[in-house]
Amino acid sequence: MIKRSSKSLFLIPEWVALFAFIAAFAWGWAYPLIKLGFAEFGIAQDMTGSKMLFAGIRFCLSGVIILMIAKFTGRSFALKETGRKRVIGSCLFLLLFTLLNTTLHYAAFYIGLSHSLGSRAAILNSLSVFILVILACVFFRSDKLTYRKILGCVIGFLGILALNLEGEDSGAFTLLGDGLIILNALCGAFAGLMTRGVSQRVDVFVGTGYSLGVGGALLIVPGLLLGGPLPHVSLWGIVILALLICISTIGFTLYNKLLACNPMGKVAIWNSLIPVVGAVTSCLCLGEVFHLKYVLAAVLAASGIYIINKGKK
Repeated sequence: MIKRSSKSLFLIPEWVALFAFIAAFAWGWAYPLIKLGFAEFGIAQDMTGSKMLFAGIRFCLSGVIILMIAKFTGRSFALKETGRKRVIGSCLFLLLFTLLNTTLHYAAFYIGLSHSLGSRAAILNSLSVFILVILACVFFRSDKLTYRKILGCVIGFLGILALNLEGEDSGAFTLLGDGLIILNALCGAFAGLMTRGVSQRVDVFVGTGYSLGVGGALLIVPGLLLGGPLPHVSLWGIVILALLICISTIGFTLYNKLLACNPMGKVAIWNSLIPVVGAVTSCLCLGEVFHLKYVLAAVLAASGIYIINKGKK
């Protein structure tokens, strides 16, 4: 009997679906947990340094955990390329990935989320899926820009626009809120595009650990320089932080490995769950008003992703 390698699990359709579902479902829960964490640690809306410190601790510890697991399981930490110029190029590539995947990505996300409803931000963040589809068509020959993809992107963008329907009660567009969430989505899309390049330079599990660990540290430093304390530390606050660390560890490990092994569209389709889970859990956990336009936006976003991936094997 032929024994399957652990890597082969990330190529088997059933396992790909399960892993992608777990990552998307976990990330959806991050929206209310971050807001609950802000409240429990006493982080006010104008405390930018504290937000960056809170985010930095989360991702730095997550990265350390991933690297410890990598060391324990005997994964290689060495770069796959040799030669001084190639090594320097690989290091610069990994640094750029770290900045986009963690530091800039979550600096924008944490600040933006504190100025927006969790349910609204969850749906708006699905913009990264459509950006990633378009970028994959531009940079990878295997991904062609078809009429189906164009239609899917148009419908998906209509879902984003649906967020701004109706009055001011559900939140108008703001640069500090929606603007930074969109910037966060752009960083996530470009980082997703780079994931395949990371796997060509270093073990993707190790690369994910470096990205979160170093990226988290780069959030902690400015957070401390901005005088960002954690005003109130409690047991419940630590539990929330631990849950967020678990979400980062599981979500990024599975998602980056899936992107490195499979067509991006095949994995990205599951991200349609993130805005749905994020919107519902934010309303349930935070007591936010559930507006009907959230349903419309979520349905349009999910429909756009389905159309893009319809018929893919």
